[in-house]
Amino acid sequence: MATKTTPINPRTNGGIELYLKRIFALMFGAVGLTAIAAYLTIWGGGLQYLINFQTGGMSALYYILLFGGLGLSIWAQVRVFSMKPTTAIGLLALYAILIGVTMTPLIASALAVNPGSILMAFIVAAVMFACMALFGYKTVKDLSFLGIFLMMGMIGLILVGIASFIWPAMLGGTFGTIVCFIGVLVFALFTAYDMQNLKRAYAVLGDDRQKNQLAVLGALHLYISFIAMFQYLLSLFNRE
Repeated sequence: MATKTTPINPRTNGGIELYLKRIFALMFGAVGLTAIAAYLTIWGGGLQYLINFQTGGMSALYYILLFGGLGLSIWAQVRVFSMKPTTAIGLLALYAILIGVTMTPLIASALAVNPGSILMAFIVAAVMFACMALFGYKTVKDLSFLGIFLMMGMIGLILVGIASFIWPAMLGGTFGTIVCFIGVLVFALFTAYDMQNLKRAYAVLGDDRQKNQLAVLGALHLYISFIAMFQYLLSLFNRE
């Protein structure tokens, strides 16, 4: 992922078009880093350090990376406007790599059962992401009312995910399928919601540095939504 920043200026650099191009370039760069990290972890033998083959569960290292990545993303979102854009980009890259590593057990499982489901999940997630991003950018309807519901939904999904570490069987059967559908829906709506907010924020921010910082933050939000949709879809396509 490139780390050189280009000032966003509405008079000289295409305004909001450059702003959005920067957001999506950073986001797709992060997705690419995640794919590379997952590939290198799987084919480089890294799975043995993430899975406890004696118990069938995850290793301590897996949880350290998982919760470390979660903490990093929260800290970066809180501090993004107090750091240089290049530093924020570096943190986005690091977060994308951590996600790629922690996704490998899910991807390895799909490779063993139905390799084609990985491509299918990626295509469906990409189409849904593109449609919802376009809707969020184009719609004149105020989507701010979704904020509280989406936040509650995301917190609920996180709590279910944490509970599943303790009781893995809880995500089996119909309940697990429902959770996957809810996850896809929540992050699809988050995509539209974030796109509208990013468009509005551009109109009120006058400082080029802040717009560059916001571009990184926007890329992080959209990256999280895309990756979450991909993971839930992949889980859905490989349910028994």
